[in-house]
Amino acid sequence: MNEAIKLQVGVKALLKNSEGKYLLLRRNPEKYPEIGAKWDIPGGRIDPGSTLIDNLKREVKEETGLNLDKTPKLVGAQDILKVSGRHVVRLTYVGEIEGDVKLDDESLEYKWFSAYEIHQLTEKELDSFFKELIDQKIIEL
Repeated sequence: MNEAIKLQVGVKALLKNSEGKYLLLRRNPEKYPEIGAKWDIPGGRIDPGSTLIDNLKREVKEETGLNLDKTPKLVGAQDILKVSGRHVVRLTYVGEIEGDVKLDDESLEYKWFSAYEIHQLTEKELDSFFKELIDQKIIEL
């Protein structure tokens, strides 16, 4: 086992509203230069010592101003090994949410997308790990 590698866990959620549309956030490239201004789903790294769902609720609230009241379903786990010395495990959930979005500084804009619109986004426009879950049909829109 390599002790020099730092393990982190991230939680993300694909959130759908009552109209059947999905919430995506366009990341702020100043805050995320390694990702750029791509569309992604809300979420972030967990704070050890609190549950995955509590962390997900906190991240959704911080990034969107919305409360994740219904328990989401875990649908995918991915390894992110793009930074030397860091291994991130990304857990992705799907859930339902309602309300008016209020972005923090991590994102430039938000949009409620139809399934068709998400499928039309290219690798240059959509987060690669989220796209992988859709392309592999782990998440079916």
